Amino acid sequence: MIRVAALLTLLASPTLAQSPAEAARAAADQLEAASIRLDAADSARDRVRALTETVRAYESGLGAMRDGLRDVAIRETELTRDLRSRETEVAQLLGVLQSLGRAQVPETLLHPSGPLGTARAGMLVAAVTPGLAQQASDLRADLDEITTLRKLQEDAVRTLQEGLSGVQDARTELSQALADRTNLPRRFTEDPVRTAILIAGTETLEGFASGLSQMATDEADGSLPSIDSRKGQLALPVAGQILRRAGQADAAGVERPGIVLATRPRALVTTPTSATIRYRGPLLDYGLVTILEPQTDLLFVLAGMDTAFGEIGEVLPAGSPVGLMGGDEAETGDILSPVRDRAGTVRPETLYIEVRQGDTSVDPLTWFSTDKG
Repeated sequence: MIRVAALLTLLASPTLAQSPAEAARAAADQLEAASIRLDAADSARDRVRALTETVRAYESGLGAMRDGLRDVAIRETELTRDLRSRETEVAQLLGVLQSLGRAQVPETLLHPSGPLGTARAGMLVAAVTPGLAQQASDLRADLDEITTLRKLQEDAVRTLQEGLSGVQDARTELSQALADRTNLPRRFTEDPVRTAILIAGTETLEGFASGLSQMATDEADGSLPSIDSRKGQLALPVAGQILRRAGQADAAGVERPGIVLATRPRALVTTPTSATIRYRGPLLDYGLVTILEPQTDLLFVLAGMDTAFGEIGEVLPAGSPVGLMGGDEAETGDILSPVRDRAGTVRPETLYIEVRQGDTSVDPLTWFSTDKG
């Protein structure tokens, strides 16, 4: 973790664009803070929270490293291409500088036209020399920058591998900590027979959602506090970019009332607010589904994860992990590529998010805020 933070600090340099640099600084701070909290965790619940923050910090850090290193690769390519296009000019500049450096003083003072020509030549050399010196200084700066950028990329290979290994270890520890956690409150107990009957008799998500109350036994009175005041301000459950908006048809022409987020492989999905797990498992053609109830008559449906955490009936604190996306982490070479990810050749994972109020689906973006897509 320390080496990852150190590389992020290197990435947060004037060489890069401001946004990757700021993200690198923030990610480094997150990594350090998460490490401190993890060391101080003395209960299963605290450990889950600290590990969640650790995974999030690693994901943010690796994202900043990807963006920063691609900017590094692009900058190096631009400088190298520019220098190659100026090979003749650079060669002439070096030749002139070498000639000036070898010239003896008496030869520089002689001119065929006599003293007046010598004076004019001296004035010309005096006028040209600063320009030559500036060009030489610019060339030296470009060459030094290329050297620095290449060294940064070489250091990044080992650090990226350690970072990818670190986030994988953190995810494994998080899964174990979640399995060990036993102190979450439960609003109800699942009736597996009723659940199986409901799934077997359901053909639509709407029908399944309307029958969720039939799955519960011994349900406690009351519900979580209203979150109506936070409408439109909730963070998305996972970092990603909107691929399809509510009602927008997919490639097969199917329209659904939810949104689709493109995420990175193995990204951590968390609940944006305190919520009860109403359902967790495979459902229809949605794949693995988790349905959260943050308040009465409001459901957040999350579909498309590879792994789901928690038990039906548990009340999760805000920010708790609910699952992991599928896919495989990108290889180091892919991360360092200046074009692969931006060209869209890396297939993203997708999370489907649907929000239901009462018996009606509503646009999830009326509840969640995003500055992307």
